[in-house]
Amino acid sequence: MAQAQEGDRFEKKEENSAPREKQLHFIEQIIADDEKSGKFGGRVHTRFPPEPNGYLHIGHAKSICLNYAMATENNGLFNLRFDDTNPAKEETEYVESILTDVRWLGADWQDRLCFASDYFQQMYDYAVDLIKKGKAYVCDMTAEEMSAARGTATEPGTPSPWRDRTVEENLDLFARMKAGEFPDGSKTLRAKIDMASPNFNMRDPVMYRIVHAEHHRTGSAWKIYPMYDWAHGLEDSIEGITHSICTLEFENHRPLYDWFLDQLGVYHPQQIEFARLNLTYTVMSKRKLLELVKGGYVSGWDDPRMPTICGLRRRGYTPESVRAFCRAIGVAKFNSTIDVTVLENAVREDLNRTALRRMGVLRPLKLVIDNYPEGETEWLDAVNNPENPADGVRKVPFSKVLYIEQEDFMEDAPKKYFRLTPGREVRLRYAYFVTCDSCVKDEEGRVTEVHCHYDPATRGGDAPDGRKVRGTIHWVSAEHARDAQVRLYDRLFSVENPDSASNPLDYKEYLNPESLEVIAHAKVEPALADGAAPGSAHYQFERIGYFYPDTESTAGNPVFNRTVSLKDTWAKVAQKG
Repeated sequence: MAQAQEGDRFEKKEENSAPREKQLHFIEQIIADDEKSGKFGGRVHTRFPPEPNGYLHIGHAKSICLNYAMATENNGLFNLRFDDTNPAKEETEYVESILTDVRWLGADWQDRLCFASDYFQQMYDYAVDLIKKGKAYVCDMTAEEMSAARGTATEPGTPSPWRDRTVEENLDLFARMKAGEFPDGSKTLRAKIDMASPNFNMRDPVMYRIVHAEHHRTGSAWKIYPMYDWAHGLEDSIEGITHSICTLEFENHRPLYDWFLDQLGVYHPQQIEFARLNLTYTVMSKRKLLELVKGGYVSGWDDPRMPTICGLRRRGYTPESVRAFCRAIGVAKFNSTIDVTVLENAVREDLNRTALRRMGVLRPLKLVIDNYPEGETEWLDAVNNPENPADGVRKVPFSKVLYIEQEDFMEDAPKKYFRLTPGREVRLRYAYFVTCDSCVKDEEGRVTEVHCHYDPATRGGDAPDGRKVRGTIHWVSAEHARDAQVRLYDRLFSVENPDSASNPLDYKEYLNPESLEVIAHAKVEPALADGAAPGSAHYQFERIGYFYPDTESTAGNPVFNRTVSLKDTWAKVAQKG
Protein backbone atom coordinates (compact mmCIF):
# COMPACT_ATOMS: atom_id res chain seq x y z
CA MET A 1 0.00 0.00 0.00
CA ALA A 2 1.50 3.27 -1.12
CA GLN A 3 1.69 5.97 1.52
CA ALA A 4 2.95 9.53 1.35
CA GLN A 5 6.20 10.03 3.24
CA GLU A 6 6.12 13.62 4.45
CA GLY A 7 8.45 14.30 7.34
CA ASP A 8 5.65 15.99 9.28
CA ARG A 9 3.26 13.06 8.84
CA PHE A 10 2.03 13.22 12.43
CA GLU A 11 4.38 15.61 14.17
CA LYS A 12 4.90 19.16 12.96
CA LYS A 13 8.58 20.04 13.14
CA GLU A 14 9.72 23.61 13.54
CA GLU A 15 12.49 24.75 11.25
CA ASN A 16 15.28 27.18 12.15
CA SER A 17 14.48 27.04 15.85
CA ALA A 18 16.49 25.88 18.82
CA PRO A 19 15.59 22.38 20.02
CA ARG A 20 13.31 22.32 23.02
CA GLU A 21 11.95 19.61 25.22
CA LYS A 22 8.53 18.44 24.08
CA GLN A 23 5.66 18.81 26.54
CA LEU A 24 4.12 15.35 26.79
CA HIS A 25 0.38 14.84 27.13
CA PHE A 26 -0.74 12.30 29.72
CA ILE A 27 -0.86 9.31 27.34
CA GLU A 28 2.61 10.07 26.02
CA GLN A 29 3.82 10.28 29.61
CA ILE A 30 2.28 6.90 30.48
CA ILE A 31 3.93 5.28 27.47
CA ALA A 32 7.28 6.95 28.24
CA ASP A 33 7.12 5.68 31.82
CA ASP A 34 6.21 2.17 30.63
CA GLU A 35 9.13 2.09 28.22
CA LYS A 36 11.49 3.30 30.94
CA SER A 37 10.31 0.62 33.36
CA GLY A 38 10.46 -2.12 30.76
CA LYS A 39 6.74 -2.86 30.91
CA PHE A 40 5.64 -4.91 27.90
CA GLY A 41 9.31 -5.50 27.18
CA GLY A 42 9.66 -1.96 25.87
CA ARG A 43 7.06 -2.62 23.15
CA VAL A 44 4.41 -0.15 22.01
CA HIS A 45 1.57 -1.62 19.99
CA THR A 46 -1.66 0.33 19.44
CA ARG A 47 -4.77 -0.14 17.35
CA PHE A 48 -7.79 1.65 15.92
CA PRO A 49 -10.86 -0.60 16.45
CA PRO A 50 -13.91 0.75 14.54
CA GLU A 51 -17.25 -1.02 14.33
CA PRO A 52 -18.24 -1.32 10.65
CA ASN A 53 -21.76 -0.02 11.30
CA GLY A 54 -21.38 3.45 9.78
CA TYR A 55 -18.93 5.89 8.28
CA LEU A 56 -16.09 7.42 10.28
CA HIS A 57 -16.31 11.04 11.41
CA ILE A 58 -13.88 13.70 12.64
CA GLY A 59 -13.99 12.25 16.16
CA HIS A 60 -12.63 8.97 14.82
CA ALA A 61 -9.90 10.93 13.04
CA LYS A 62 -8.66 12.11 16.44
CA SER A 63 -8.43 8.50 17.64
CA ILE A 64 -6.72 7.32 14.45
CA CYS A 65 -4.14 10.10 14.63
CA LEU A 66 -3.52 9.52 18.34
CA ASN A 67 -3.11 5.75 18.11
CA TYR A 68 -0.93 5.92 15.01
CA ALA A 69 1.24 8.68 16.46
CA MET A 70 1.79 6.75 19.71
CA ALA A 71 2.98 3.77 17.69
CA THR A 72 5.19 5.55 15.16
CA GLU A 73 6.76 7.97 17.65
CA ASN A 74 7.85 4.99 19.77
CA ASN A 75 9.00 2.71 16.93
CA GLY A 76 5.97 0.53 17.58
CA LEU A 77 3.20 -1.17 15.64
CA PHE A 78 -0.30 -0.10 14.69
CA ASN A 79 -3.26 -2.37 13.87
CA LEU A 80 -6.47 -1.57 12.07
CA ARG A 81 -9.08 -3.88 13.55
CA PHE A 82 -12.77 -4.15 12.81
CA ASP A 83 -15.00 -4.96 15.79
CA ASP A 84 -17.47 -6.81 13.58
CA THR A 85 -19.51 -8.57 16.27
CA ASN A 86 -23.01 -7.34 15.30
CA PRO A 87 -24.07 -8.70 11.90
CA ALA A 88 -27.44 -6.95 12.05
CA LYS A 89 -25.83 -3.50 11.65
CA GLU A 90 -22.58 -4.17 9.79
CA GLU A 91 -21.96 -4.01 6.06
CA THR A 92 -19.04 -4.48 3.67
CA GLU A 93 -19.76 -0.93 2.43
CA TYR A 94 -18.76 0.40 5.84
CA VAL A 95 -15.61 -1.73 5.92
CA GLU A 96 -14.48 -0.39 2.54
CA SER A 97 -15.21 3.21 3.54
CA ILE A 98 -13.21 2.85 6.76
CA LEU A 99 -10.24 1.37 4.90
CA THR A 100 -10.31 4.35 2.52
CA ASP A 101 -10.60 6.91 5.34
CA VAL A 102 -7.81 5.49 7.50
CA ARG A 103 -5.52 5.21 4.48
CA TRP A 104 -6.36 8.78 3.43
CA LEU A 105 -5.41 10.08 6.86
CA GLY A 106 -1.98 8.51 6.41
CA ALA A 107 -2.16 5.74 9.03
CA ASP A 108 -0.39 2.64 7.71
CA TRP A 109 -1.39 -0.68 9.30
CA GLN A 110 1.00 -2.54 6.96
CA ASP A 111 0.01 -6.23 7.11
CA ARG A 112 -1.98 -5.94 10.35
CA LEU A 113 -5.56 -5.69 9.12
CA CYS A 114 -7.59 -7.59 11.71
CA PHE A 115 -11.21 -8.52 12.32
CA ALA A 116 -12.95 -9.63 15.50
CA SER A 117 -14.57 -12.32 13.37
CA ASP A 118 -11.11 -13.86 12.89
CA TYR A 119 -11.24 -14.71 16.60
CA PHE A 120 -14.80 -16.04 16.92
CA GLN A 121 -13.68 -19.61 17.57
CA GLN A 122 -11.03 -18.53 20.06
CA MET A 123 -13.55 -16.34 21.90
CA TYR A 124 -16.00 -19.24 21.99
CA ASP A 125 -13.30 -21.47 23.47
CA TYR A 126 -12.56 -18.83 26.10
CA ALA A 127 -16.27 -18.70 26.98
CA VAL A 128 -16.32 -22.49 27.41
CA ASP A 129 -13.33 -22.11 29.72
CA LEU A 130 -15.25 -19.63 31.91
CA ILE A 131 -18.26 -21.96 32.01
CA LYS A 132 -16.03 -24.80 33.18
CA LYS A 133 -14.68 -22.52 35.92
CA GLY A 134 -18.21 -21.75 37.07
CA LYS A 135 -17.81 -18.11 35.96
CA ALA A 136 -20.47 -18.05 33.21
CA TYR A 137 -23.97 -19.46 32.77
CA VAL A 138 -26.75 -19.70 30.21
CA CYS A 139 -29.71 -17.48 31.12
CA ASP A 140 -33.27 -17.72 29.81
CA MET A 141 -34.33 -14.22 30.88
CA THR A 142 -35.49 -11.83 28.17
CA ALA A 143 -33.75 -8.50 27.67
CA GLU A 144 -36.68 -6.76 29.38
CA GLU A 145 -36.52 -9.11 32.35
CA MET A 146 -32.78 -8.62 32.74
CA SER A 147 -33.20 -4.85 32.63
CA ALA A 148 -35.88 -4.98 35.33
CA ALA A 149 -33.71 -7.22 37.51
CA ARG A 150 -30.59 -5.11 37.15
CA GLY A 151 -31.24 -3.07 40.30
CA THR A 152 -30.57 0.58 40.98
CA ALA A 153 -27.69 2.73 42.16
CA THR A 154 -28.76 2.08 45.76
CA GLU A 155 -30.17 -1.44 45.49
CA PRO A 156 -28.49 -4.62 44.19
CA GLY A 157 -29.81 -6.51 41.20
CA THR A 158 -31.84 -9.69 41.43
CA PRO A 159 -29.95 -12.88 40.47
CA SER A 160 -31.22 -14.80 37.46
CA PRO A 161 -33.29 -17.92 38.29
CA TRP A 162 -30.84 -19.80 36.04
CA ARG A 163 -27.66 -18.44 37.68
CA ASP A 164 -26.91 -21.73 39.46
CA ARG A 165 -27.22 -24.10 36.53
CA THR A 166 -24.62 -26.83 36.58
CA VAL A 167 -21.48 -26.61 34.50
CA GLU A 168 -22.65 -29.60 32.45
CA GLU A 169 -26.03 -28.04 31.69
CA ASN A 170 -24.42 -24.73 30.75
CA LEU A 171 -21.94 -26.41 28.42
CA ASP A 172 -24.73 -28.34 26.73
CA LEU A 173 -26.98 -25.32 26.30
CA PHE A 174 -24.15 -23.11 25.07
CA ALA A 175 -23.18 -25.69 22.45
CA ARG A 176 -26.80 -25.90 21.32
CA MET A 177 -26.99 -22.11 21.14
CA LYS A 178 -23.98 -22.20 18.84
CA ALA A 179 -25.64 -24.91 16.73
CA GLY A 180 -28.67 -22.67 16.17
CA GLU A 181 -31.26 -24.70 18.07
CA PHE A 182 -32.84 -21.71 19.83
CA PRO A 183 -34.56 -18.59 18.49
CA ASP A 184 -33.18 -15.06 18.79
CA GLY A 185 -33.51 -13.56 22.25
CA SER A 186 -34.43 -16.82 23.97
CA LYS A 187 -31.10 -17.38 25.74
CA THR A 188 -27.86 -15.56 26.49
CA LEU A 189 -24.55 -16.48 28.05
CA ARG A 190 -23.83 -14.26 31.06
CA ALA A 191 -20.76 -13.80 33.22
CA LYS A 192 -21.28 -14.72 36.89
CA ILE A 193 -19.73 -11.78 38.73
CA ASP A 194 -21.61 -9.70 41.31
CA MET A 195 -25.24 -8.56 41.13
CA ALA A 196 -24.56 -6.14 44.00
CA SER A 197 -21.58 -4.41 42.39
CA PRO A 198 -21.76 -0.60 42.39
CA ASN A 199 -20.51 -0.82 38.78
CA PHE A 200 -23.53 -1.89 36.71
CA ASN A 201 -21.21 -3.37 34.08
CA MET A 202 -20.24 -6.03 36.62
CA ARG A 203 -23.80 -7.18 37.34
CA ASP A 204 -23.66 -10.44 35.39
CA PRO A 205 -23.20 -8.88 31.94
CA VAL A 206 -24.23 -10.71 28.76
CA MET A 207 -21.32 -12.26 26.88
CA TYR A 208 -23.17 -13.92 23.96
CA ARG A 209 -26.58 -13.49 22.36
CA ILE A 210 -28.34 -15.54 19.69
CA VAL A 211 -28.52 -13.83 16.29
CA HIS A 212 -29.66 -15.69 13.17
CA ALA A 213 -28.26 -13.22 10.61
CA GLU A 214 -25.76 -13.25 7.78
CA HIS A 215 -22.37 -11.88 8.80
CA HIS A 216 -20.51 -9.89 6.16
CA ARG A 217 -17.45 -12.17 6.49
CA THR A 218 -18.52 -15.44 8.11
CA GLY A 219 -21.92 -15.79 6.45
CA SER A 220 -24.26 -18.10 8.39
CA ALA A 221 -21.51 -20.07 10.12
CA TRP A 222 -22.30 -18.56 13.51
CA LYS A 223 -25.65 -18.36 15.27
CA ILE A 224 -24.27 -16.68 18.40
CA TYR A 225 -22.23 -13.50 18.51
CA PRO A 226 -20.02 -12.03 21.26
CA MET A 227 -21.08 -8.83 22.96
CA TYR A 228 -18.73 -5.89 22.56
CA ASP A 229 -17.60 -5.95 26.20
CA TRP A 230 -16.65 -9.61 25.96
CA ALA A 231 -14.89 -9.31 22.62
CA HIS A 232 -13.06 -6.02 22.96
CA GLY A 233 -10.53 -6.86 25.64
CA LEU A 234 -9.93 -10.31 24.16
CA GLU A 235 -9.14 -8.85 20.76
CA ASP A 236 -6.51 -6.57 22.31
CA SER A 237 -5.10 -9.54 24.23
CA ILE A 238 -4.95 -11.83 21.20
CA GLU A 239 -3.21 -9.17 19.09
CA GLY A 240 -0.67 -8.31 21.79
CA ILE A 241 -1.79 -4.69 22.07
CA THR A 242 0.17 -2.89 24.77
CA HIS A 243 -1.80 0.33 25.19
CA SER A 244 -5.51 0.07 24.51
CA ILE A 245 -6.46 3.72 24.00
CA CYS A 246 -10.21 4.34 24.35
CA THR A 247 -12.56 7.27 24.88
CA LEU A 248 -13.89 8.11 28.34
CA GLU A 249 -17.22 6.29 27.98
CA PHE A 250 -15.29 3.02 28.30
CA GLU A 251 -13.70 3.93 31.63
CA ASN A 252 -16.42 2.18 33.64
CA HIS A 253 -16.06 -0.88 31.40
CA ARG A 254 -12.37 -1.31 32.21
CA PRO A 255 -12.99 -3.34 35.42
CA LEU A 256 -15.06 -5.79 33.36
CA TYR A 257 -12.35 -6.14 30.70
CA ASP A 258 -9.83 -6.70 33.48
CA TRP A 259 -12.06 -9.30 35.14
CA PHE A 260 -12.44 -11.32 31.93
CA LEU A 261 -8.70 -11.33 31.24
CA ASP A 262 -7.82 -12.13 34.85
CA GLN A 263 -10.27 -15.04 35.02
CA LEU A 264 -8.87 -16.49 31.79
CA GLY A 265 -5.26 -15.88 32.83
CA VAL A 266 -4.30 -14.45 29.44
CA TYR A 267 -2.11 -11.54 28.30
CA HIS A 268 -3.33 -8.24 29.73
CA PRO A 269 -3.03 -4.93 27.79
CA GLN A 270 -3.29 -1.57 29.55
CA GLN A 271 -6.41 0.47 28.81
CA ILE A 272 -6.12 4.27 28.85
CA GLU A 273 -9.10 6.58 28.40
CA PHE A 274 -9.09 10.05 26.86
CA ALA A 275 -11.75 12.65 26.11
CA ARG A 276 -13.66 12.19 22.87
CA LEU A 277 -13.91 15.02 20.39
CA ASN A 278 -17.00 17.25 20.46
CA LEU A 279 -17.40 20.08 17.94
CA THR A 280 -19.71 23.06 17.95
CA TYR A 281 -22.50 23.14 15.32
CA THR A 282 -22.09 19.38 14.88
CA VAL A 283 -23.54 16.07 15.99
CA MET A 284 -21.09 13.17 16.38
CA SER A 285 -23.42 10.26 17.08
CA LYS A 286 -23.29 7.64 14.32
CA ARG A 287 -26.94 6.88 15.05
CA LYS A 288 -27.92 10.50 14.47
CA LEU A 289 -25.72 10.81 11.39
CA LEU A 290 -27.46 7.71 10.01
CA GLU A 291 -30.83 9.36 10.73
CA LEU A 292 -29.76 12.41 8.73
CA VAL A 293 -28.77 10.19 5.80
CA LYS A 294 -31.83 7.93 5.84
CA GLY A 295 -34.18 10.85 6.43
CA GLY A 296 -32.88 12.71 3.38
CA TYR A 297 -31.73 15.70 5.40
CA VAL A 298 -28.37 15.38 3.64
CA SER A 299 -27.46 13.82 0.31
CA GLY A 300 -25.49 10.94 1.84
CA TRP A 301 -22.66 10.00 4.17
CA ASP A 302 -20.29 12.03 2.00
CA ASP A 303 -22.43 15.17 1.94
CA PRO A 304 -19.85 17.96 2.39
CA ARG A 305 -21.84 19.34 5.33
CA MET A 306 -21.40 16.10 7.29
CA PRO A 307 -18.58 15.69 9.85
CA THR A 308 -17.72 12.34 8.27
CA ILE A 309 -14.20 11.91 6.96
CA CYS A 310 -15.56 11.17 3.48
CA GLY A 311 -17.70 14.33 3.71
CA LEU A 312 -14.71 16.43 4.71
CA ARG A 313 -12.66 14.87 1.91
CA ARG A 314 -15.37 15.63 -0.68
CA ARG A 315 -15.62 19.19 0.62
CA GLY A 316 -11.89 19.65 0.08
CA TYR A 317 -10.32 19.13 3.48
CA THR A 318 -6.83 17.69 3.29
CA PRO A 319 -5.37 14.92 5.45
CA GLU A 320 -2.61 17.34 6.47
CA SER A 321 -5.17 19.83 7.79
CA VAL A 322 -7.08 17.16 9.72
CA ARG A 323 -3.87 15.88 11.29
CA ALA A 324 -2.84 19.45 12.17
CA PHE A 325 -6.24 19.98 13.80
CA CYS A 326 -5.87 16.81 15.87
CA ARG A 327 -2.43 17.96 17.04
CA ALA A 328 -3.72 21.43 17.88
CA ILE A 329 -6.60 20.31 20.12
CA GLY A 330 -4.35 17.99 22.11
CA VAL A 331 -5.30 15.03 24.31
CA ALA A 332 -7.12 15.53 27.59
CA LYS A 333 -8.78 13.47 30.31
CA PHE A 334 -11.90 15.64 30.59
CA ASN A 335 -14.64 16.14 28.00
CA SER A 336 -14.98 19.53 26.36
CA THR A 337 -16.31 21.02 23.15
CA ILE A 338 -13.95 22.41 20.52
CA ASP A 339 -15.04 25.42 18.48
CA VAL A 340 -15.45 24.37 14.84
CA THR A 341 -13.41 27.45 13.83
CA VAL A 342 -10.31 25.60 15.06
CA LEU A 343 -10.94 22.96 12.39
CA GLU A 344 -11.72 25.61 9.77
CA ASN A 345 -8.53 27.50 10.58
CA ALA A 346 -6.48 24.32 10.22
CA VAL A 347 -7.67 23.80 6.65
CA ARG A 348 -7.23 27.51 5.83
CA GLU A 349 -3.61 27.42 6.98
CA ASP A 350 -2.88 24.32 4.94
CA LEU A 351 -4.64 25.49 1.78
CA ASN A 352 -3.09 28.94 1.98
CA ARG A 353 0.26 27.23 1.45
CA THR A 354 -0.82 24.76 -1.22
CA ALA A 355 -3.93 25.89 -3.10
CA LEU A 356 -3.58 27.27 -6.62
CA ARG A 357 -5.02 30.75 -7.08
CA ARG A 358 -7.69 31.25 -9.70
CA MET A 359 -10.33 33.87 -10.50
CA GLY A 360 -14.00 33.04 -10.43
CA VAL A 361 -17.03 35.31 -10.28
CA LEU A 362 -19.96 33.84 -8.38
CA ARG A 363 -22.64 36.49 -9.10
CA PRO A 364 -21.62 38.06 -12.40
CA LEU A 365 -22.09 41.71 -13.30
CA LYS A 366 -20.97 42.87 -16.75
CA LEU A 367 -18.19 45.48 -16.82
CA VAL A 368 -17.44 47.25 -20.12
CA ILE A 369 -14.16 49.13 -20.61
CA ASP A 370 -15.27 51.75 -23.13
CA ASN A 371 -11.80 52.85 -24.27
CA TYR A 372 -10.38 49.32 -24.65
CA PRO A 373 -9.92 48.21 -28.30
CA GLU A 374 -12.76 46.20 -29.80
CA GLY A 375 -11.95 42.57 -30.54
CA GLU A 376 -8.59 42.62 -28.76
CA THR A 377 -7.48 39.96 -26.24
CA GLU A 378 -4.41 40.19 -24.03
CA TRP A 379 -2.96 37.25 -22.12
CA LEU A 380 -1.73 38.51 -18.78
CA ASP A 381 0.52 36.81 -16.24
CA ALA A 382 -1.21 35.68 -13.05
CA VAL A 383 0.56 34.14 -10.06
CA ASN A 384 -0.47 30.56 -9.26
CA ASN A 385 0.49 30.71 -5.60
CA PRO A 386 2.32 33.57 -3.90
CA GLU A 387 3.24 31.19 -1.05
CA ASN A 388 5.11 28.91 -3.45
CA PRO A 389 7.02 30.62 -6.29
CA ALA A 390 7.77 27.20 -7.79
CA ASP A 391 4.14 27.01 -8.91
CA GLY A 392 4.93 29.75 -11.41
CA VAL A 393 2.41 31.78 -13.38
CA ARG A 394 -0.44 31.16 -15.80
CA LYS A 395 -1.92 33.24 -18.62
CA VAL A 396 -5.36 34.77 -18.16
CA PRO A 397 -7.29 36.39 -21.02
CA PHE A 398 -8.30 40.05 -20.76
CA SER A 399 -10.74 41.83 -23.09
CA LYS A 400 -13.12 44.76 -23.43
CA VAL A 401 -16.04 43.08 -21.64
CA LEU A 402 -15.48 41.45 -18.26
CA TYR A 403 -17.50 39.97 -15.45
CA ILE A 404 -17.05 41.22 -11.88
CA GLU A 405 -18.91 40.39 -8.67
CA GLN A 406 -22.19 42.22 -8.18
CA GLU A 407 -21.06 43.22 -4.70
CA ASP A 408 -17.96 44.91 -6.16
CA PHE A 409 -20.08 47.76 -7.51
CA MET A 410 -22.25 50.14 -5.53
CA GLU A 411 -23.85 53.23 -7.02
CA ASP A 412 -24.26 55.05 -3.70
CA ALA A 413 -21.35 53.72 -1.69
CA PRO A 414 -20.58 54.40 1.98
CA LYS A 415 -17.35 56.11 2.96
CA LYS A 416 -15.30 52.95 3.60
CA TYR A 417 -16.38 51.15 0.46
CA PHE A 418 -13.22 50.87 -1.67
CA ARG A 419 -14.51 49.03 -4.69
CA LEU A 420 -16.20 50.34 -7.85
CA THR A 421 -18.48 53.31 -7.55
CA PRO A 422 -18.93 56.23 -9.98
CA GLY A 423 -15.80 58.35 -10.14
CA ARG A 424 -13.58 55.91 -8.24
CA GLU A 425 -10.45 54.20 -9.62
CA VAL A 426 -9.64 50.61 -8.66
CA ARG A 427 -7.18 47.94 -9.71
CA LEU A 428 -8.29 44.94 -11.74
CA ARG A 429 -6.21 42.06 -10.41
CA TYR A 430 -3.13 41.38 -12.63
CA ALA A 431 -4.48 43.86 -15.23
CA TYR A 432 -5.10 47.62 -15.21
CA PHE A 433 -6.45 50.53 -13.21
CA VAL A 434 -10.00 51.36 -14.24
CA THR A 435 -12.25 54.26 -13.29
CA CYS A 436 -16.00 53.85 -13.07
CA ASP A 437 -17.95 56.28 -15.30
CA SER A 438 -21.55 55.08 -15.24
CA CYS A 439 -23.92 52.16 -14.96
CA VAL A 440 -26.92 50.76 -16.84
CA LYS A 441 -30.10 49.64 -15.09
CA ASP A 442 -33.05 47.51 -16.12
CA GLU A 443 -36.70 48.49 -15.84
CA GLU A 444 -36.76 47.46 -12.19
CA GLY A 445 -33.80 49.62 -11.30
CA ARG A 446 -31.25 46.83 -10.98
CA VAL A 447 -27.74 47.49 -12.25
CA THR A 448 -27.01 45.25 -15.25
CA GLU A 449 -23.86 46.83 -16.64
CA VAL A 450 -21.01 49.04 -15.40
CA HIS A 451 -18.98 51.24 -17.74
CA CYS A 452 -15.38 52.25 -17.04
CA HIS A 453 -12.31 53.58 -18.77
CA TYR A 454 -8.83 52.12 -18.21
CA ASP A 455 -5.33 53.55 -18.04
CA PRO A 456 -3.15 51.62 -20.56
CA ALA A 457 -0.01 52.67 -18.64
CA THR A 458 -0.99 50.58 -15.64
CA ARG A 459 -0.66 47.17 -17.30
CA GLY A 460 0.15 44.55 -14.67
CA GLY A 461 -1.60 46.52 -11.94
CA ASP A 462 0.93 49.26 -11.15
CA ALA A 463 0.93 52.95 -12.06
CA PRO A 464 4.23 54.36 -13.40
CA ASP A 465 3.47 57.72 -11.74
CA GLY A 466 3.29 55.97 -8.35
CA ARG A 467 -0.36 56.71 -7.63
CA LYS A 468 -2.14 54.23 -5.40
CA VAL A 469 -5.66 52.84 -5.27
CA ARG A 470 -7.44 51.44 -2.25
CA GLY A 471 -9.37 48.65 -3.95
CA THR A 472 -8.43 45.58 -5.99
CA ILE A 473 -11.12 43.40 -7.50
CA HIS A 474 -11.08 40.15 -9.44
CA TRP A 475 -12.70 39.53 -12.81
CA VAL A 476 -12.97 37.15 -15.75
CA SER A 477 -13.10 37.92 -19.46
CA ALA A 478 -16.70 37.54 -20.65
CA GLU A 479 -15.61 36.13 -24.01
CA HIS A 480 -13.42 33.44 -22.43
CA ALA A 481 -15.32 32.70 -19.22
CA ARG A 482 -16.67 29.22 -18.55
CA ASP A 483 -19.85 28.41 -16.69
CA ALA A 484 -19.47 26.50 -13.42
CA GLN A 485 -21.75 25.35 -10.66
CA VAL A 486 -20.55 26.46 -7.25
CA ARG A 487 -21.87 25.02 -3.99
CA LEU A 488 -21.45 27.22 -0.95
CA TYR A 489 -21.52 25.06 2.17
CA ASP A 490 -22.04 26.38 5.66
CA ARG A 491 -22.48 24.74 9.06
CA LEU A 492 -25.14 22.05 9.11
CA PHE A 493 -26.74 23.29 12.33
CA SER A 494 -27.78 26.78 13.35
CA VAL A 495 -26.99 26.41 17.08
CA GLU A 496 -23.68 25.68 18.76
CA ASN A 497 -24.78 22.51 20.50
CA PRO A 498 -27.73 20.88 18.70
CA ASP A 499 -27.29 17.79 20.87
CA SER A 500 -27.58 19.62 24.19
CA ALA A 501 -30.18 18.39 26.64
CA SER A 502 -30.98 22.04 27.36
CA ASN A 503 -32.38 22.49 23.84
CA PRO A 504 -36.14 21.90 23.93
CA LEU A 505 -36.43 20.55 20.37
CA ASP A 506 -35.16 17.48 18.56
CA TYR A 507 -31.68 18.06 17.15
CA LYS A 508 -33.02 17.93 13.57
CA GLU A 509 -35.12 21.02 14.31
CA TYR A 510 -31.87 22.99 14.50
CA LEU A 511 -30.71 22.15 10.97
CA ASN A 512 -29.46 25.28 9.21
CA PRO A 513 -31.73 26.03 6.21
CA GLU A 514 -28.87 28.06 4.68
CA SER A 515 -26.23 25.33 5.00
CA LEU A 516 -26.12 24.95 1.21
CA GLU A 517 -26.47 27.55 -1.51
CA VAL A 518 -26.11 26.38 -5.12
CA ILE A 519 -24.94 28.96 -7.66
CA ALA A 520 -25.79 27.45 -11.02
CA HIS A 521 -24.00 29.86 -13.37
CA ALA A 522 -20.82 31.23 -11.89
CA LYS A 523 -18.19 32.45 -14.34
CA VAL A 524 -14.63 31.15 -14.04
CA GLU A 525 -11.39 31.61 -15.92
CA PRO A 526 -10.49 28.85 -18.44
CA ALA A 527 -7.64 27.43 -16.34
CA LEU A 528 -10.08 26.83 -13.50
CA ALA A 529 -12.66 25.05 -15.62
CA ASP A 530 -10.02 22.93 -17.36
CA GLY A 531 -8.69 21.72 -13.98
CA ALA A 532 -12.06 20.71 -12.59
CA ALA A 533 -11.71 16.94 -12.65
CA PRO A 534 -12.66 15.38 -9.28
CA GLY A 535 -9.75 15.45 -6.85
CA SER A 536 -7.51 17.29 -9.33
CA ALA A 537 -6.40 20.21 -7.17
CA HIS A 538 -7.39 22.61 -4.43
CA TYR A 539 -8.04 26.19 -5.46
CA GLN A 540 -8.36 29.56 -3.86
CA PHE A 541 -10.93 31.64 -5.71
CA GLU A 542 -9.22 34.95 -5.15
CA ARG A 543 -10.99 37.13 -2.57
CA ILE A 544 -13.72 34.51 -2.08
CA GLY A 545 -12.48 31.30 -0.45
CA TYR A 546 -11.04 27.85 -0.98
CA PHE A 547 -12.76 25.46 -3.37
CA TYR A 548 -12.43 21.86 -4.49
CA PRO A 549 -13.86 20.03 -7.52
CA ASP A 550 -16.80 17.88 -6.49
CA THR A 551 -17.05 14.18 -7.29
CA GLU A 552 -19.71 15.12 -9.87
CA SER A 553 -17.42 17.62 -11.61
CA THR A 554 -16.00 17.16 -15.10
CA ALA A 555 -13.80 19.34 -17.28
CA GLY A 556 -16.83 20.15 -19.40
CA ASN A 557 -19.23 20.74 -16.52
CA PRO A 558 -17.23 21.95 -13.53
CA VAL A 559 -18.75 21.76 -10.05
CA PHE A 560 -16.87 23.31 -7.14
CA ASN A 561 -17.49 22.90 -3.42
CA ARG A 562 -16.49 25.69 -1.10
CA THR A 563 -14.17 24.10 1.43
CA VAL A 564 -13.96 27.16 3.66
CA SER A 565 -14.23 30.91 3.24
CA LEU A 566 -11.35 33.32 3.62
CA LYS A 567 -10.87 34.80 7.08
CA ASP A 568 -11.24 38.35 5.85
CA THR A 569 -14.20 37.81 3.54
CA TRP A 570 -15.43 40.78 1.59
CA ALA A 571 -18.92 40.12 2.88
CA LYS A 572 -17.70 41.24 6.30
CA VAL A 573 -16.11 44.33 4.77
CA ALA A 574 -19.39 45.24 3.11
CA GLN A 575 -21.27 44.81 6.38
CA LYS A 576 -18.83 47.11 8.16
CA GLY A 577 -19.22 49.65 5.41
